[in-house]
Amino acid sequence: MALTQLRGTGVALVTPFSPQGDVDYDALERIIDHVINGGVNYLVSLGTTGETPTLSAEEKKDIVRFTVEKSAGRVPVIVGIGGNNTREVIRDLETYPLEGVLAVLSVSPYYSRPAPEGLFQHFQAVAQATPKPVILYNVPARTGRSIPAEITVRLARACENIVAIKEASGDMSLCMQLIRDKPEGFTVVSGDDMLTLMQIAFGMEGVISVAANFLAADMSTLVNAALDNRFEEARRIQYKLLKGFELMFAENNPAGIKAFLAASGLCQNQLRLPVTPVSAPLYEQIDHWLKSNP
Repeated sequence: MALTQLRGTGVALVTPFSPQGDVDYDALERIIDHVINGGVNYLVSLGTTGETPTLSAEEKKDIVRFTVEKSAGRVPVIVGIGGNNTREVIRDLETYPLEGVLAVLSVSPYYSRPAPEGLFQHFQAVAQATPKPVILYNVPARTGRSIPAEITVRLARACENIVAIKEASGDMSLCMQLIRDKPEGFTVVSGDDMLTLMQIAFGMEGVISVAANFLAADMSTLVNAALDNRFEEARRIQYKLLKGFELMFAENNPAGIKAFLAASGLCQNQLRLPVTPVSAPLYEQIDHWLKSNP
């Protein structure tokens, strides 16, 4: 099963909050419109950038319904459903409103740090629990354990509906091994804005981007240029955005991207504990960069 819609730019949506700490659906609609108008190919709801660990089950379901409704007929929606309790992940797959959803993005079990065979059996159980296409998500900086390339390839061959991986390990050797050995039709996309250009150069098919929440048009243009082998144009955009990337991830994600969105008026600079807004000096640098790069 190939999922051709993953080629290009996806955006890992933030969850905007009001000053009272509630989900700000007006701001979420503004951001959805902003990124779609900027040319992104699909949306990813309930990822790490959406502060999912701080959302209640009902908030998560409401956000999925809202995102699907507001994007209907424009771009597909992918929903993050993962965790370190395999039974609970399966229950979520059975109870979340996934009718209008293209695929599920499932992060490697965090904290538990399972052995490779545990990773295989976890994702196999997840795939068996849903008819939806499943995208693996490898982000060892957050989970504590990287998915070995051979486990990803084994899963891709064993489970028809495991169709792709969002690869955010930063391990270039692992990434190249994965691209070399993956079965035909299995998609590898970047999970790191800073590395997207070079990763497309050696075979990835796009990115699920944090930066595209704000820099939707630039990220879409960069990715499309790289996929079309127009690397001079892609490099020009990469170096234009380089300082912005550095500022965005200097302290925390999603605190950085929310500072960009707040400085531009797309949402409030509100986060839920334990994540806090970026420091005042960093916010000033972000504001200065935005004014210098209209």
